Amino acid sequence: MLRGLLRACHPGPTAAVTTLTTALAAASGRGAADCALVAAAVLAGQLSIGWCNDAVDAGRDRAAGRSGKPVADGTVGTRTAWTAALTALAACVPLSLASGAAAGTVHLAGVAAAWAYDLGLKATRVSWAPYAVGFGVLPAFVTLGLPHSPWPAWWAVLAAALLGCGAHLANVLPDIPADLATGVRGWPQRLGPGRVRALIPVPLLAGACLLVLAAPGPPGPAGWAALAAAGALAGGGLLLGRRSPRAPFVAAVAVAGVAVLLLLAQGTAITASPPGA
Repeated sequence: MLRGLLRACHPGPTAAVTTLTTALAAASGRGAADCALVAAAVLAGQLSIGWCNDAVDAGRDRAAGRSGKPVADGTVGTRTAWTAALTALAACVPLSLASGAAAGTVHLAGVAAAWAYDLGLKATRVSWAPYAVGFGVLPAFVTLGLPHSPWPAWWAVLAAALLGCGAHLANVLPDIPADLATGVRGWPQRLGPGRVRALIPVPLLAGACLLVLAAPGPPGPAGWAALAAAGALAGGGLLLGRRSPRAPFVAAVAVAGVAVLLLLAQGTAITASPPGA
């Protein structure tokens, strides 16, 4: 049962988002105890999102014959998945608010957006919006937990939102035929596999460009090298996507990793000045 629940929580994305957000918190100046709170809050939120997703999609997953879905194949009961999702969501509330009311509120807004996606927005034209919100709030969750609760720089928020849109496109790409067969018609499904494959690099590279070009000071050699690497990874994912539908998603994760490294390199530069400072 425990193993099934771990598989049902979407462990790869859960671990990646938790680790990267915690690293960003450390780079922006939050202490060890605060970083632990960030990690716990993000982990609880991501667990709740993953379990909710598999519980909602169990019927569609069975109809599409998707393998490796513990709720769909009966390894984990739907009721158990819902119980786990709601328990994680309940834990996410105090863990998020432990970073302060402002920080906690924005993080919970991102988790709520992801739940809205799971519960129905995934099948609409605005399926990209929960991803944009969910990723976009992460820099704010980090910086608003600092002393004086500074807001993040606009370019950090927009870059994170763009990366979220790219992750949405890449994540959905392999499942588009099965989604259409089961009535899911979100933004990527309406575009079709060919257009999605071509579009994936656009928001990812736009986000990376913002992190290099909009940040304070002129870009250094490291910034240009990171931008070149992001371009190569995105282009490689686009080319390999014709052979493997998962390749663009792997490339998206890699580009997101480059973007996070850029954010880490900026450190406290991602914070805007607090009002009145």
